[in-house]
Amino acid sequence: MPPVPARGHHLLAATGLRTRARHRAEVGTLGHPSGPPATATALGELGSPLSGVRLVGALPRLARAPRGDGHLVVDIPGWKAPELSGAPLRGYLRRMGYDARGWGFGTNTGDPRRDVERLARSVLELVDEKGAPASLVGWSLGGVIAREVARRHPDAVRRVITYGTPVTGGPRHTTVARAYRRGPDPDARRVAERLEPTAPVPIPLTVIFSRRDGIVAWQACLDHTSPDVEHVEVSSTHIGMGIDPDVWAVVADRLAVSPAPSA
Repeated sequence: MPPVPARGHHLLAATGLRTRARHRAEVGTLGHPSGPPATATALGELGSPLSGVRLVGALPRLARAPRGDGHLVVDIPGWKAPELSGAPLRGYLRRMGYDARGWGFGTNTGDPRRDVERLARSVLELVDEKGAPASLVGWSLGGVIAREVARRHPDAVRRVITYGTPVTGGPRHTTVARAYRRGPDPDARRVAERLEPTAPVPIPLTVIFSRRDGIVAWQACLDHTSPDVEHVEVSSTHIGMGIDPDVWAVVADRLAVSPAPSA
């Protein structure tokens, strides 16, 4: 994991020279979601472009991340986000040595049942072509889709990394649902909520969350059931996560971990 910034180095962290990411070994005491993020937190999303400033300052440490082994990484956008939203991260991962690709379906329109089916088919074809499992990286609703593909096809998925992804409660704990009285398919949410405690994702998971997330309640992102899950807290808005250097550093660090040998 990237090192935790020492006390007194907040200025360096603010400029991106140091990380704000913190590994959270125990999340059971962090609480459970009670609804969407507070209005003040949601308004903080207006500062999302500032993540780009930190990204510039973080370029030297991002360049020092572990080199990739060339394996396939599929990036899945969040709800209503175009595939282009993940282009900066994919570009970085390619430079680090990964075969990083978009999911191939354009804007995520919010139909996870359909998207799980078609992404699963695509991933299986790509994995067969590459001859090795893929890693899935999902932002917000994209992470929900990534988790479900991994749940259904664990032999085809090496690792899942999500950021700003609601694991519990679905749209009930999002600002978007409160504002528009609608969100991604509620039937798919109910199915996922039944599966989480009874059929947890069986492969390594990295969950990235932020208390500054003004779109998804951060407590809803915590995974209390999967057997091989780690949580990393960053200090980013929800929209800013796509260009947050700490998110990028964690993604690169975890993708570089070799898969456990088959029993």
